[in-house]
Amino acid sequence: MPFILPHITKKKRYYEHMDIEPILNSPLFTWLILPLLIFSARILDVSIGTIRIIYISKGMKFLAPIFGFFEVLIWLLAVVQIIKNMTNPVYYIAYASGFATGNYVGMVIEERVAVGKVILRIITQQVAGELLSFLRSAGYGITTVDAEGGRGPVKIIFMVLNRRDLERTICEVRHFNPKAFFSVEDVRMVREGIFPPSKTLPIFQRFLRKGK
Repeated sequence: MPFILPHITKKKRYYEHMDIEPILNSPLFTWLILPLLIFSARILDVSIGTIRIIYISKGMKFLAPIFGFFEVLIWLLAVVQIIKNMTNPVYYIAYASGFATGNYVGMVIEERVAVGKVILRIITQQVAGELLSFLRSAGYGITTVDAEGGRGPVKIIFMVLNRRDLERTICEVRHFNPKAFFSVEDVRMVREGIFPPSKTLPIFQRFLRKGK
């Protein structure tokens, strides 16, 4: 006969006789804990869904299905609790509030992660010699076009860069030409090209640092 330690046997008997039904049926669990769980689950799954949609729009076909799997799994867990408690209006409020908050949280996360590439279009009326020299020396792949604007000749500068470097690049452009007009467009796919060395942190380190 195998030897069983007495304290292990006591713990096993304790958990076998432990009844969690009173906890699940308590007012605290019904009106506070479970609504908070539903609210948190909705924030999580909608945030994942927002990021998934953005990744689909950027052509990231490998990451999107992974996010979709966890999104639906968490959503099912939240919906099951709603169906079990159809008469409790607090659950509906928690569900809707989590959905609204999740959209915002998802966009904030995606903005901080900043994946993909963008087109930066700069239009300047000033002489852009210094700006062009700086951009070329910094390693940017730029294309310039002479054009005619509403107030005279302008110089149009095109460049494709990593989205995480966009803020830094705009600051550099404003340093040389504070009144330059610029616009930004997302890019679905880029092949080859000249890109400056990135001076930003890796994705997760950058997200954690901004969160402090």
